[in-house]
Amino acid sequence: MNQLDSFISHLKSLTTAGYLFYGLGFITLLSAITVVTARNPIHSVLALIFTFFCLTGHYMLLNAQFLAIVNIIVYAGAIMVLFLFAIMFLNLKQDDEESKVTLTKTAAVIVGGVLMVLLLSIFNAAPVGTFNPSTYDSQTGLVERLGIVLYSDYILPFELASVLFLIAMVGAVMLGKREAGDPHF
Repeated sequence: MNQLDSFISHLKSLTTAGYLFYGLGFITLLSAITVVTARNPIHSVLALIFTFFCLTGHYMLLNAQFLAIVNIIVYAGAIMVLFLFAIMFLNLKQDDEESKVTLTKTAAVIVGGVLMVLLLSIFNAAPVGTFNPSTYDSQTGLVERLGIVLYSDYILPFELASVLFLIAMVGAVMLGKREAGDPHF
């Protein structure tokens, strides 16, 4: 009963951000479970998009606006559209073999149980970080800070990645023109 009282007092002491964090965490877990358990692949992809939007809310709560925007643009936008096209082009047929379904469910329960025990033991042994308001920097996670670090400490890897992307784009154009039958290549 003592743990229940401490949990209730913890809930009473939460701020709006705390309620948002726990609410988004609960919705994220529900939608992630829906991704895995949905029978229809389209429903699974839509639940994954919803999971990405909930994670974006977590990024916003952590003051990481750049990660939030990149998560929406890259994952919820481009990757999910790619998944939807792949699912639609594959034309997946339902295979109702009971032995495969039972074996898959059994394997999923075993792997999930082992993962849960492993995560609980790790979280139980991990030290809990503390929050010190006097040393908190509100600018952490903003795009300006990321740009300063990116263009000062990590300029060489950033420029090498730019050259790599340029080579990939030129290669894609060359392959596209060659397949189109352009006589100049």
